[in-house]
Amino acid sequence: MCGIVGFVGARDNAAEILQAMMDRIVHRGPDGEGRFVGDGVALGHRRLSIIDLEGGSQPMYNEDGSLVVVYNGEIYNFQELRAELLAAGHTFATRSDTEVLLHGYEQWGKDLLGRLRGMFTFALWDRRAKTLFCARDHFGIKPLYYYRNEAGELLFSSEIKSFLDHPGFTKELNEDQLSLYLSYQFSPGEDTFFRGVKKLLPAHWMEWKDGALTVQRYWTPRFTPDEGPSLEEWERDISAAMQESVAAHKIADVEVGSFLSSGVDSSYMAALAHVDKTFTVGFANKQYDETDFARDFSAHIGVKNHAYRITPEEYWANLGRIQYHMDEPLADAASVALYFVNREAARQVKVCLSGEGADEFFGGYNIYKEPFTVSWYDRLPLWLRRALGAAAGVLPPVPGVNFLVRRGRPLEERYIGNTNLMGERRKKQLLKNYTGRTLPTDLSRPYFAQTQGQDPVTRMQTCDLNLWMVGDILLKADKMSMANSLELRVPFLDRRVFELACRIPTKCKVNAQQTKIAMRGAAEMTIPPKTADKKKLGFPVPVRAWLREEKYAAILREAFGSEAARKFFNTAALDKMLAEHVSGKRDNWRQLWCVFIFLVWYDEYFVKR
Repeated sequence: MCGIVGFVGARDNAAEILQAMMDRIVHRGPDGEGRFVGDGVALGHRRLSIIDLEGGSQPMYNEDGSLVVVYNGEIYNFQELRAELLAAGHTFATRSDTEVLLHGYEQWGKDLLGRLRGMFTFALWDRRAKTLFCARDHFGIKPLYYYRNEAGELLFSSEIKSFLDHPGFTKELNEDQLSLYLSYQFSPGEDTFFRGVKKLLPAHWMEWKDGALTVQRYWTPRFTPDEGPSLEEWERDISAAMQESVAAHKIADVEVGSFLSSGVDSSYMAALAHVDKTFTVGFANKQYDETDFARDFSAHIGVKNHAYRITPEEYWANLGRIQYHMDEPLADAASVALYFVNREAARQVKVCLSGEGADEFFGGYNIYKEPFTVSWYDRLPLWLRRALGAAAGVLPPVPGVNFLVRRGRPLEERYIGNTNLMGERRKKQLLKNYTGRTLPTDLSRPYFAQTQGQDPVTRMQTCDLNLWMVGDILLKADKMSMANSLELRVPFLDRRVFELACRIPTKCKVNAQQTKIAMRGAAEMTIPPKTADKKKLGFPVPVRAWLREEKYAAILREAFGSEAARKFFNTAALDKMLAEHVSGKRDNWRQLWCVFIFLVWYDEYFVKR
């Protein structure tokens, strides 16, 4: 796991600029660094040594030096590909997975991407063709950002903050992203909060040649349910696939640990991995603490558990640092807890396994139960449901009202992802510069078009796989692990696992009572049923309760009175929302937190820097 940076564009002080960009992300790779400067191109690498500790330094070159690559990630099938390339006549100088990218590109060109199994972003400069080729892994586990300026320079990096050190970068806020963020709680799509900075989306490559930039998708994940096999057959297949995936994800020349909460995903992972250490964080408030469960489960599987309880003071004190590392605002309160569990793990190991992706692959979110609950209501005429939903939309948002609003519209009009914090009506009340130029449904619509005719759960899964998982789940996994110089590996998010998961029928994933039905059955072959069947909690964080204490409400009140708040928001509406929450009249904590975290992030990037 590493960090990569670079730019195309001739500059006299290119080496100094590149070094500053690399130093900005030293946390991604404190074990070493490397640079290539020439041909009007600069490539930089920060290394966290995991495989081939002695011979895996980057940038790396092919035999004649005509190709040079910088790379972030792990290729889990590199040994198979290496054997194939050796048989084809290629010569290897190292035993690292990086070199497979060089010879694989020589052998197969862009078709190399279809052969890779792993998490990756890389940038490869072809010195003969004067071409830069970059790619991102199939599910978006590793990030890559890019920026083109008016001078025609192209900048790229694992983290946006590297661009701050390039004189050709103009830091401007992309305020259009704010409205989308207030619905999603993250920055969705290819645009970012920095004007002109874009994300290379999952399963995409980009190529720069002669000043022209081409971006293209190379793979599309699709769910194709197969009704043939029985539930028991699916369970056996999942068990076999996960055992193989976990074994592949454990390949390293350093110690590997595992994260552990009270949920089935991380428990199953820890049990399959046979690691020596598990890592857990919790809170003093028992309602939000999973450390006792983690200790008992670790003892059950014969593993040493390392638990840490986060105090409210340190949780709040680290918000600025965390949003700085995130690059863009992320209002998922669990991301802060994730920062601390990565910090604790990094004190003892360099690699950890984690359970991201299980919910999207196997149908784990509680909202996926919705098509099976009160199903009679969906049989009412659409015009009647629309009318009831429209009438309910003017009422205060409480559970019964929310139901009528949601079910008053077809799925593709109401579902944008696992979280939908604010509708357009609320955003119009809060934002000073609301335009409605891009609606949340503009981003989700392509995924509903792709799944036309499929069942509601499959359609929601496809939407979440492309938006929620990438923008929230994987963003915080990458940024919080790398902030602590820890490599995080996610065995559920494996191509071979997806080849199985995409065929599981909905009846074996979700019903009105349970989620991840087949996966839980597979897990029961390894862990106790009470753990495999445990209700999904997410990562519980006591922010709701804290915001009803004056000590913490005062922090938000001060933020809502800031110059930045007055610039973007109708602060009287924010104060009213906060007062309602503190009094217990409304549960507004998620909406309040979303606005507050944006202000924390804005302070880090546009006030302090």
